Amino acid sequence: MCDYKNGGEIELLKTILKRVLQCIPTLFIVVTFTFVLTRMIPGNPAATILGPQASASDIAAMEVKLGLDQPKLTQFIDYIGNVLHGDFGTSYMYNQPVLDLIAERIPSTLQITVTALVIALILGVTIGMFSALHQYSVMDYVFMVLALVGVSMPIFWLGMMLVNQFSVQWGLLPALGRGSLDVGLWDFVSHMILPCTCLATIPMATFARITRSSMLEVIHNDSIKALRARGISERSVIWKHALKNALPPIVTVLGLQIASCFTGAILTESIFSWPGMGTMIVNAINNRDYMLIQGVVLFFALVFVIVNLLVDIAYMLINPRVSYEGGSK
Repeated sequence: MCDYKNGGEIELLKTILKRVLQCIPTLFIVVTFTFVLTRMIPGNPAATILGPQASASDIAAMEVKLGLDQPKLTQFIDYIGNVLHGDFGTSYMYNQPVLDLIAERIPSTLQITVTALVIALILGVTIGMFSALHQYSVMDYVFMVLALVGVSMPIFWLGMMLVNQFSVQWGLLPALGRGSLDVGLWDFVSHMILPCTCLATIPMATFARITRSSMLEVIHNDSIKALRARGISERSVIWKHALKNALPPIVTVLGLQIASCFTGAILTESIFSWPGMGTMIVNAINNRDYMLIQGVVLFFALVFVIVNLLVDIAYMLINPRVSYEGGSK
């Protein structure tokens, strides 16, 4: 037993190392594509910084200062070298290190993304379990139709509808900015309701559909029927056995939805003027701030890679029947 356990731990460590090594070319491709695409954005960062009244000589001097006068290949090699040393560069627009700007904005983005994910996970799994346990009931059909609508709704459209209805028409909730606890708890919470609702809709609908499908597959298994035949309470069968066996697909979807929420935050923050990473990268694109764009995209890529790695590990721990190489034992 001890040898088997040690062997399993070694295989797990090998798999983690393999996944980490696979992330390196992925990140390099992301950095390369981002570098190329930023240089394809129309406009000149030096001219944008100096304004429309700047002379050609001033623009040329600013290009030299920013290093934009160097050949593109030289700029790329210098950037890769700096990133490998933990330097994401300095923002043209803010004249601050990119990592400092990310550290300043990431708490705001995490505030709505984590809150939205928690709400989506709790409500989505609950609705999915209810629908599975009451299959073909009226509420099952209602929930699944709503879930289909939720998955299909674009974030930008939903955000504008929420602002129009709850803020403009009814005046119930603030539509712009981030609340502060210094003003009061309600100010802090009320500013989060609309952006979190907007951001949680799609993952909540996805969790509901996946949970229902996974639970239906599990509760019709012979093992669950055997537990019921032995007289074990329905609550114990559902919560201790069925839900545990239904978790792997939910965990996989959770990883995907974490990544989706970060990308969805870009649109959500723009709609609600939320001072987070999304608003910052939109401003960076508008101002041709190459360094800030590259830094934020690379940061998002790192988040996705780490989340996917953690999801792979969690999946292997929850479902030991899946081998570390991806096949069945």
